[in-house]
Amino acid sequence: MTLTDPTIIAAARLLEQGALVAFPTETVYGLGADAENPAAVAGIYAAKGRPSNHPLIVHLAPEAELAYWAQAIPPEAEKLIAAFWPGPLTLILKRAAHIPDTVAGGQDSIGLRCPSHPVAQALLRAFKAGKGGIAAPSANKFGHVSPTTAQHVRDEFGDDGAIAAILDGGQSEVGIESTILDLSRMATHGPVLLRPGHISSAAIAAVIGRLPQRPDADAPRASGTLEAHYAPLTPVALVAAERCAALCAQLAQAGRGVALIHYFDQPVSGPAAQAPLPASADGYAHGLYAALRSMDAEQADVILVVTPPVADDWQGVNDRLRRAAFDSAGIIERLL
Repeated sequence: MTLTDPTIIAAARLLEQGALVAFPTETVYGLGADAENPAAVAGIYAAKGRPSNHPLIVHLAPEAELAYWAQAIPPEAEKLIAAFWPGPLTLILKRAAHIPDTVAGGQDSIGLRCPSHPVAQALLRAFKAGKGGIAAPSANKFGHVSPTTAQHVRDEFGDDGAIAAILDGGQSEVGIESTILDLSRMATHGPVLLRPGHISSAAIAAVIGRLPQRPDADAPRASGTLEAHYAPLTPVALVAAERCAALCAQLAQAGRGVALIHYFDQPVSGPAAQAPLPASADGYAHGLYAALRSMDAEQADVILVVTPPVADDWQGVNDRLRRAAFDSAGIIERLL
């Protein structure tokens, strides 16, 4: 799709009129609204069932004026923008006073990013002639598995009328949400990694010369950072690779249905429903949410996920799996 594509133009006009539009990004599909229209932003919270104090990320066109949205842009932000934008990095900066706090969950900071997906870029350039911002959390009900295809969005919202249009840009390339880095408190806290993603801590440090800190008690609230998040309806349990076969056999002996997500070369004996994923961090992330959704549809008693490696490039994947399994603690013991 291009800037002059009738579908893009129509979607941009819908956003300008205060409607919600779902669109693809390289990370996941977003549920978009005019970031400067509090009523439209409230529509996102209502459609998702999302708490209104849970901030949204504002997506900007590559040519957008960052100073319009943020009070100050530290040198570290400029370096990271040069290195990673357009791309899956969200920067938390001090919010400009004239930007409504609705989009920021009432905070004095704001999350900004420039997506690289060509459909997202075309939409952002057509919306308000490229000078607006589109607030867009993932296009799913709050806490559920994020969508990586247009069909996932349709499956999530059905015909409830909340979304005026869904732009189809194929499957999202990255597959998990953006890295979120807080730069709003550089003088007191330095850079703080609020949510890991495709861009790792090491990659950030290579650009700004220091590793980001872990979140502290006073860190800004950010999208996707609740302990329980990204969860299918079926309970999720993480299992070490060396325990997988034995645990599958135990659950089968107990008459329990198992859906399995793994990265082995060969299928595991036992579970009829299996979703093998690549053994590389990028390939695994690309297919993770689709795998969670397909295994959820099997209506098993549990989705077993073989724990991925612990390494810097797996940070984002391990973060999402930990949150997906958070509410299912103890499920294996209960099933056995």
